[in-house]
Amino acid sequence: MKISELRDKSLEELTQLLDEKQLDAFRIRMAKATGQLGNTHEVKSNRRSIAQIQTLINEKQRGDS
Repeated sequence: MKISELRDKSLEELTQLLDEKQLDAFRIRMAKATGQLGNTHEVKSNRRSIAQIQTLINEKQRGDS
């Protein structure tokens, strides 16, 4: 998801999306540990999207945007 699309979402939607991404991160880590992860770039892209969502949540809580 692009950052501009994320900025349009509400705080509740961002929190829900963060939970989903963190669950995906867990699944990706388990697949990597068992040797079943085919696309290793998923680890980096998932971590990046989690960081972007957390940044937007913090901005909205502080009222920066």
